[in-house]
Amino acid sequence: MEGGPYWVRYRLETGPRYVTRSLRVRVEGPGHAVRALELLPGDDDGRWTVNGRARAECDGALDYCDLGLCPLTNTVPARRHGLHLAREQGPGQQFLMARVAVPELTVTPSAQTYTPLGGHRVRKASGSFRSDVQFDAAGIVVDHPGLASTLPGDGSGS
Repeated sequence: MEGGPYWVRYRLETGPRYVTRSLRVRVEGPGHAVRALELLPGDDDGRWTVNGRARAECDGALDYCDLGLCPLTNTVPARRHGLHLAREQGPGQQFLMARVAVPELTVTPSAQTYTPLGGHRVRKASGSFRSDVQFDAAGIVVDHPGLASTLPGDGSGS
């Protein structure tokens, strides 16, 4: 979408223990063609399909997805593994994610490490990228520096 404005609509469906069932994304903007993507994990085999086609390069990502510019998808591994509940810094956990770039909607494998820091903070790292993400007690992202934060009085309880 070549530098022009765009908006993203998405629907992330999870099941018990925050297992991803599907991620549907739609990107559109003035003067641009609409782009859509449906990302589905396989049945416990770590194989993903994108718009109905197998994506072997993302095999092994199990049921983790990471939507670019969206802090919500950081909630899934943090809640499933209770990383936001650690009282002090602990060992990092490595995850292979099926990462969806926006606005392009390309899907690539992304090795990511989530390290609990205590105080509802978790360090997310991938390659040279590092960010200390703040969660509330329920495991919802309330501050992802440089990306998003909740507003005071929004009902989040933080």
